Amino acid sequence: MLNSCYICQKEVSHKCSLNVHYGTHTNEKPYSCEVCHKEFSNKYNLYRHYRTHTNAKPYSCDVCHKAFSEKYNLYQHCRTHTNEKSFSCDVCHKEFSHKNSLNVHYRTHTNEKPYSCDVCHKDFSLKHLLNRHYRTHTNEKPYSCEVCQKEFSDKVNLNRHFRTHTNEKPFSCDVCHKNFSQKYSLNRHCRTHTNEKPYSCDVCQKRFPDKEYLIRHFQTHTNEKPYSCDVCHKSFSKKHSLYLHCRTHTKEKPYSCDVCQKRFSDKGNLNRHFRTHTNEKPFSCDVCHKNFSQIYSLNRHCRTHTNEKPYSCHVCHKEFSYKHSLNVHYRTHRNEKPFSCDVCHKNFSKKPSLYVHCRTHTKEKPYSCDVCQKKFSDKANLNRHFRTHTNEKPFSCDVCHKNFSQKYSLNRHCRTHTNEKPYSCDVCQKRFSDKASSNRHYRTHTNEKPYSCDVCQKRFSDKHNLNRHYRSHTN
Repeated sequence: MLNSCYICQKEVSHKCSLNVHYGTHTNEKPYSCEVCHKEFSNKYNLYRHYRTHTNAKPYSCDVCHKAFSEKYNLYQHCRTHTNEKSFSCDVCHKEFSHKNSLNVHYRTHTNEKPYSCDVCHKDFSLKHLLNRHYRTHTNEKPYSCEVCQKEFSDKVNLNRHFRTHTNEKPFSCDVCHKNFSQKYSLNRHCRTHTNEKPYSCDVCQKRFPDKEYLIRHFQTHTNEKPYSCDVCHKSFSKKHSLYLHCRTHTKEKPYSCDVCQKRFSDKGNLNRHFRTHTNEKPFSCDVCHKNFSQIYSLNRHCRTHTNEKPYSCHVCHKEFSYKHSLNVHYRTHRNEKPFSCDVCHKNFSKKPSLYVHCRTHTKEKPYSCDVCQKKFSDKANLNRHFRTHTNEKPFSCDVCHKNFSQKYSLNRHCRTHTNEKPYSCDVCQKRFSDKASSNRHYRTHTNEKPYSCDVCQKRFSDKHNLNRHYRSHTN
């Protein structure tokens, strides 16, 4: 016989369940934990909570013998062995192994967010998301790593972190059998096989394979940067970017290469570096099948086929294929040169430019031509030089179709059609079509002679004159 609640008429099969249900109306919590004094509305929840203090896991899987603190979690786990999915969505027919997962999924169709934060009134579709969010207000971190004692605000992050100690990768792709330490990484990877892009931007309708990419993209419309550094107050659009930035202040490099012991401030850089040892190139272009070691290199390459330029300067509206190029371009408006040489204190707008410049002091030339063994201080110069052997001219003018071996030569040439002179002398305001000419001219004001002859130490204001002079020694 069913028992009915006299307040809301809900029917339950057992009288004890009815008593527990009544507590949801009265907010009565007669059961208290002896350890932390937390209160509960029913005895079962108290017992379940008590296991967080004792670490008791009385329920064990017959297949893999993994232990669980709650019977429900054991049932859920067992379905990972049977692949049973007995719950189906009426709207899209997606199948789920747990009823709770189906209920949560329904909210993606209804946009229902029944849980609201009392502090900031932000709404959530799941109660555990609300609980986790509360901790951003309280700074509570109740979960601690047994190995390094690092504290976390939710158990999921603790479990993910713990795998950095164990190198456990329990999630495997059914197609290529690649293993992952986190389930969301597996789900994101699987979409590289299916090309599924379920997340869509409300502004421009661009689609993305995972929600993180959508959120990141959306901030290009809003320019929102909600995360701020406590030290220098620099703002970031992503929390992860803030974490990485903070390590520039602390000099922390927690990730180490197993091969050469080089240390890195973030795991992504470590993984990218490790491929320099393995020569692994797991990312392939669908158009020309060229392989890349890094996914951002593949994404950049793909734009050479599509000519897509999704990043636009809000000052002059110039468009760029890459966000990094846009950020570097912004410095031309601000005259910002944040990178400084320790030797001569010359400032640069780009970090790679600083690295290349530093080699003028160290005379380091790490890049060597396979054909003639000539050595170069940076890879770009090597690539440009290599075309003198191959006569390759991959850059073509849209107006007259003249071909060039170097992109900057094409850009300089294009200005002969447009008469554009974007570079201006700070002293006399004379304008130039290319930066090299501007720099050469500027030295007529400063009398700077940065190029020195190795034989007689005579100095010159530009490299062309040095090379001409050098022939007087070599005949």
